[in-house]
Amino acid sequence: MKKTKNKGFTLNDYLKAAKKGSREAEMELLGPGFHAVHRVHGSKKTYTRKAKHKGKEE
Repeated sequence: MKKTKNKGFTLNDYLKAAKKGSREAEMELLGPGFHAVHRVHGSKKTYTRKAKHKGKEE
């Protein structure tokens, strides 16, 4: 077989390595398992017992 020359890193190689590094860093920081990045925006009208949501600052 003929050896091919490695032409360096492509953009796809760079993105793949960056994503892998990001995943590993997140796993190290937060631990194993699923962690939501984005949360659903709660309605203002949703009931909550917290004083900060009732309009009172205690």
